[in-house]
Amino acid sequence: VQLQASGGGLVQAGGSLLLSCAASGRTLNDHTFAWFRQVPGKEREFVASVRWNSGNRYYADSVEGRFTVSRVKPKNMVYLQMKSPNPEDTAVYYCAARENVGLFISTRDVEFKYWGQGTEVTVSS
Repeated sequence: VQLQASGGGLVQAGGSLLLSCAASGRTLNDHTFAWFRQVPGKEREFVASVRWNSGNRYYADSVEGRFTVSRVKPKNMVYLQMKSPNPEDTAVYYCAARENVGLFISTRDVEFKYWGQGTEVTVSS
């Protein structure tokens, strides 16, 4: 699976920003796609995930209610809609994917095999 993230940039606090992740390669079925983020000096942090087949979503507490993860099958795209971001959301955002293991929900970056390049998001106050 190859992933390419885009859509980062500068956004004002309280605004909105849409991150995109183009997926290609082997069949995407039975995969989970996730967004992680990282700031310098800190570990990569789980943000949200979506199962390709079912569309089931899972969010970190810090973004639930503000961010929405989705996938569009015909376009092979995964999105992260960021609403009402705040300066603490400033980070490099990464798109990642892994093969599903039953119903296990993974939030650890080491469990994701496929990664796209990061896209930088800066939220100004």
